[in-house]
Amino acid sequence: MTQKQISHPEGLPNCAAGHRARHIHDLRGPAAGGGHLVECACRSTRKHPDADAALRDWRRLNQPVRSARTARAPTASDNVVQFQLGLSERKPKTQRAALASL
Repeated sequence: MTQKQISHPEGLPNCAAGHRARHIHDLRGPAAGGGHLVECACRSTRKHPDADAALRDWRRLNQPVRSARTARAPTASDNVVQFQLGLSERKPKTQRAALASL
């Protein structure tokens, strides 16, 4: 057997789908495809030369999904004045009506 399963006293975190994880150590040399990997029924990490790197990769792959931030509601400002900006000056409706009757 060129592979052995390593048990962890604290256990490994399950994958995002809830499958139990296993830490496998392939005893072949790195040139022959050996190393440490963590796998479950649906995914596995690539092989790493040391066990800590394989566990970090597993935790990175299966970290909980972050929720999106909720957008803040726009706050009403009572100290903002908006001016009617345009290329020509606007006349109030009362002045326009008086000019039209002339």
